[in-house]
Formats: sequence, C-alpha cells, structure tokens
Amino acid sequence: MRKANPSKSDGTAGRVVMLDQDLTIYHVQDQLRTLLEALAAGPELVLDLSRVGEIDTAGMQVLILAQREALAAGKALHIAAHSPATQEALGFFNLASFFAAPTASPLRESV
Repeated sequence: MRKANPSKSDGTAGRVVMLDQDLTIYHVQDQLRTLLEALAAGPELVLDLSRVGEIDTAGMQVLILAQREALAAGKALHIAAHSPATQEALGFFNLASFFAAPTASPLRESV
C-alpha cells in the first residue's frame, strides 16, 4: 500500500491513497491504520482502489469504517478508481451510494 503524491491531475482536492494490496482479512489492520492517518491529515481523502485484486467482508468493513469516520469528522472520502473486485463488492453489498453520496447513508442502525 502506498500513499500517492498529494498533488493530483484528476481534479480532486484531497490526499490520494492508493491501496495496492488485497482488501482482505490478511491486510486490513495495516490498511485501516493508513486510511485513518490519511483521513486525519486533511479535509478530504481520495481512494484509488484500482489495484485491489480481492476484497472480502473485512475489507468492506474497513471501507465502511473509514467512510463513517470521515462523515463523523465532517470530512469527505471519495473513491476515485475501482478495480473490478471492488466494483463488484460494492454492488453486491448495495453500498455504491454510501460511497458516492457522502451526505446520505443507506446504512441505518437497527431500532
């Protein structure tokens, strides 16, 4: 996993983090730490997931937690690039809108 240069050519204003390992239970602890540190460093975090070859439920939980932390802190988290695996997982779990629209979350706590 590496952090890309904060100066971007894609028109976004936030810090870009490229995840280049699978988002699986074997890697999520380090990835979560990296995402939370990057989120704390500025008002916006842009994720490049184009190199993620595999994602499991632990990886989805990391992405959900990062998005919830961003929302709670009044910050923005955007996914700028997907791999086929991340795109499929977001669709399967019906979470595309959760990451596309930071102000509206389809996840609700049970009553």
